Amino acid sequence: MSFPQSRMRRLRRTESLRALMRETAVTPGDLIHPIFLCPGIAVRRPVASMPGVFNLSIDEAVREAEEAARLGLGGLLLFGLPESKDELGSGAYDDEGIVQLGLRALKASPASKKLVLIADVCLCEYTNHGHCGKVIETADGWIVDNDPSLDLLARTAVSQAKAGADVVAPSDMMDGRVAAIRRALDAAGYQQTPILSYASKFASAFYGPFREAADSAPQFGDRKTYQMDGANLREALREISLDLEEGADMILMKPAMPYLDVIRAARELTGVPIGAYQVSGEYSMLQAAFQKGWLDPNRAILESLVSIRRAGADFIVTYFAKEAAKLLG
Repeated sequence: MSFPQSRMRRLRRTESLRALMRETAVTPGDLIHPIFLCPGIAVRRPVASMPGVFNLSIDEAVREAEEAARLGLGGLLLFGLPESKDELGSGAYDDEGIVQLGLRALKASPASKKLVLIADVCLCEYTNHGHCGKVIETADGWIVDNDPSLDLLARTAVSQAKAGADVVAPSDMMDGRVAAIRRALDAAGYQQTPILSYASKFASAFYGPFREAADSAPQFGDRKTYQMDGANLREALREISLDLEEGADMILMKPAMPYLDVIRAARELTGVPIGAYQVSGEYSMLQAAFQKGWLDPNRAILESLVSIRRAGADFIVTYFAKEAAKLLG
């Protein structure tokens, strides 16, 4: 029927009607809170480009986890800042590394019973060159050598699982990393540890603030030979399909808002759980607008998260997780 019989505004008239008609919802349990672990005691060091985000010593991270559990968040995504770095990123697969120590401490906390502990599997925070794998020099310059990097990533995932990670999440974008990690986990007796693959990770300008938080900026070149070209949707779907064939249990889209079409296409491609990472640049540009008074924080935070859920994400990694949970509560 056409106007005036059909009036769309009838169902928008009151808040209760709008709530009843709402098609997409975000709950605190849909949100994953990223944490940057660093050495020391009682360390809570602000990240200048990410207001409200901190590098946390393990004791502070345990307190953060307790708050996250009280707020009903779904889990934590752990990154590590090691005391020292080397060419092969050995701190990533050291059983006494910062993330491994953090996992053990978090597992000993009652909060861990209410949270999924996800460990990021990558080498960029641990290498002195800032790249996500082993680097070699060729006639054409320095490159990240794919196949030797797989063993290092697999060793990292096993070490994290041994330390208590509920989920391991490879974010490196090396070809074949999911299969290598699955084989290594199974061989080590961790057949039940799921893999959350950053299956579609684009070479994005929106990662800048993260590289300050994780101290992981490349010391030369860029990551365009292994992270994806932002123009390519079909290639993203190939990456997703290959990771699922190799044994990924879940997939993660990164970034989120600039790539909502990729999230939607992935949702239509597969029935596995899909996450999306609202990355540091998305967070920081909204924070800048909040500080200028250009956007209402409460409305903008929730609207941004709803858009990601509406596109098809089952869960969202976001630096707004705690603030959003308070708003939703």
